[in-house]
This record gives sequence, C-alpha cells and structure tokens, in this order.
Amino acid sequence: MAEFISIYSDNPNPKDLQQTVETLENGGLVIFPTNTVYALGCLSNHSLGLDRFAELKGVKLEQAPFSFLFSDIRSFTPYVAPMNAPVFKLVKRLFPGPYALILEAAPKLPKPFQKRKTIGIRISEHPILKTLLPLLSAPLITSSLHDPDEILDYTTDPESLFERWESKIDLMLSDGYGSNIPSTVIDLTKNPFEVIRKGAGEIPF
Repeated sequence: MAEFISIYSDNPNPKDLQQTVETLENGGLVIFPTNTVYALGCLSNHSLGLDRFAELKGVKLEQAPFSFLFSDIRSFTPYVAPMNAPVFKLVKRLFPGPYALILEAAPKLPKPFQKRKTIGIRISEHPILKTLLPLLSAPLITSSLHDPDEILDYTTDPESLFERWESKIDLMLSDGYGSNIPSTVIDLTKNPFEVIRKGAGEIPF
C-alpha cells in the first residue's frame, strides 16, 4: 500500500527524503510537488519503474512525451546535443522555472530512450526537488497527472490525488495544495522556437 508523507518545503525531513530515494531506487513510483502541478515520476535508469510508469500512463516509453527532470543545467548536458548560442542563452534564462523545453537529444541516450531524436527537459525550482534530485542515481522521468474532471485539468488537493492514485503508486510527497496550471512547453528544436503549450511560464519571445 502506498504511503502519504506530508513534507515541509523549507525544511524537509532527511528521513522522508531518504525514504523517497530508496523507493525510487527500488523501482517505485512517486507523486511529488513541483513548481507547477503535482507530478508522477520514476528513475530514468530503472527498468521496473519505467515499465510500471508506461503501463500506468498507457503509452510506449520509446514514444511517450515524458520529461526528464534534472537538478541543474550541468546535470542534463550529457543528455542533449550541443546547443547553439541562442538556445543556450534561452535555456539559462528560463531554468530553473515553470518550463519544459524540448531539445535535440544526445546521440547515445540510455535505454530505452536511445532512439529518441528530441528530449524534454525540466529543472524545477521547488525546494524539495532541489534537495531530492542530487541524491538520486539518475534523473527522473516525470509526467503531470491529469484530472478526470472535464473542467478541472489538474487536481490541487493532495489528499484527493492520493486517494485516486494510491493503489498504483508507492509513495506521495505532499506539501499542501498545488497549482492547477502546468508548465509552459517550448520546442527549441524549431526555427523559430515554437510554443507547444502555454502554462505557468511567461512566453519569453
């Protein structure tokens, strides 16, 4: 049965963080707060977690539009192709922040992502993630959790979210009510850059 942990953003309990690390490193699925909406994630290098993640979302890993969640710009450079000056300048301007940026993928991404030509990148400024991500052996694969309600796209109440997903995940970290506005998605592989989804982040051009 999944566990619900209330965690303080400004001063997260090290034991809670360690439990989260252990859950993820063992192939677990975790719901966590971000600087936008609550998200579902697993380790990008754990086959069991990835298989469960794909099954839960009803997609194939090789094709699904998941984002990789990194702690900082330096940590994602092995996953992307060399960036030209305009792209790198915009990346530095927007991260960390409420954005998901699509970039050209590096030639040798880890399995099962090695055939991808592009990769979605996020760097969250949420304090819990800033503390958690450096403790992990690999970046997280993450996806927003859509609400079945036709009017409300994203659930803001963590207890309601947990009730809906409890049987399918291993752990949920809650820091209170979340936002219902997702990240802004920008494709930086296009010329000119293309906004795929307008969300919490302001359009920078």
